Amino acid sequence: MSKTPVSLSDVSHLPRWRRPESLLFLMAFAMPVAFATWNALLNNFVIEVAGFTGVQIGWLHTVREIPGFLAIGVIALIMIVREQVLGVVSLLLLGAATAVTAWFPSLGGILTITMLSSIGFHYFETVNQSLQLQWLPKDRAPIVLGRLLAAGSAASLVAYGLLVLTWKTFDLSYNIVYLLSGGFTALVAIFALLAYPQFEAPNPQAKKLILKRRYGLYYALQFMAGARRQIFVVFAAFMMVEKFGLGVEEITGLFLINYLANMVIAPMMGKIVFIKGERFVLMLEYIGLTLVFMAYGGIYWLGWGVIVGAALYVIDHMLFGLAFALKTYFQKIADPEDIAPTAAVAFTINHIAAVFLPALLGYLWVVSPGAVFGLAAALAMGSVGLSALIPRHPEKGNEWRLIPRVREVAPAE
Repeated sequence: MSKTPVSLSDVSHLPRWRRPESLLFLMAFAMPVAFATWNALLNNFVIEVAGFTGVQIGWLHTVREIPGFLAIGVIALIMIVREQVLGVVSLLLLGAATAVTAWFPSLGGILTITMLSSIGFHYFETVNQSLQLQWLPKDRAPIVLGRLLAAGSAASLVAYGLLVLTWKTFDLSYNIVYLLSGGFTALVAIFALLAYPQFEAPNPQAKKLILKRRYGLYYALQFMAGARRQIFVVFAAFMMVEKFGLGVEEITGLFLINYLANMVIAPMMGKIVFIKGERFVLMLEYIGLTLVFMAYGGIYWLGWGVIVGAALYVIDHMLFGLAFALKTYFQKIADPEDIAPTAAVAFTINHIAAVFLPALLGYLWVVSPGAVFGLAAALAMGSVGLSALIPRHPEKGNEWRLIPRVREVAPAE
């Protein structure tokens, strides 16, 4: 690992595999191998091994989201550690914690190891988002972000495909799968730490808490996205196991379909963001999610079966993949030096609801699962209204519009 930082303007002399964009792709591939495997096995693991109900799963996800709420701590850490190093070390922690998950099959053990892996995941995601927006030029960011999402989907596809092919064939245990997937991510993180130089972005990042009024719409969208996403992450897959009794292979098969679709759709969506703008893509996502969450409620209120549930789960996951448009919206309106501290603030805002919603809704789930998805539909509808405030061409000084149609035709646009 080079001790002398390499400016982004001077990376052309490096082999293509050692350039910043290649490092972003390597990390985009490595992270989902551990996280996707953990996610695919989680519901079956906690139900079969630890006897979790909706209450315990709610508390588990509340604990898992605490580090996301504390992502603002990244601002303090980058005062003493380079962002790139912090991101790779966080990836290493995620891999190592995932590897030993099955060693702690009690409630206390699962909560502890989940907290550690969550610190790695959330701090990695915070820094990774910051590095993406600093290292990628604005005119290429939507397209490259779509490709990065596709790379992550490809990694998840490989992990889930191996699970489907080998889980019963080789009578694998949770311990072996967690060790292999987490170990792979940890090894890639060590390689990234040693093989790549430290890259220097042209704009030094502010190392202090930054809250700006003109980023208000971005903050609001982050809050709504966090609340809405938690309901999907916590309860959609749990529903498939609890209500329909799907096993590891069936749940993993759903994930396979999800990520295969994202591999194809994400690069296309990157191009659509580039052509049509963030407002169009985000409104498409939120309208689709409103309909999907209403349909989830129909599973309980109208008695729809497993086929409908599986189809909705796939559509739901695909729609969430469009959220990278929120990153490019912020990149266009932000002062360059605000990207790192605002990424940390945004992650904290995104996880405000995540800290209390899973635990509270776990109790509501026991009484009325359909009502949980009804709340998610209401949140998605609120996001539709907020996304309508994004200008067609967002930039500094044109961050949001109070009266969409009046300002849209103004000469300043």
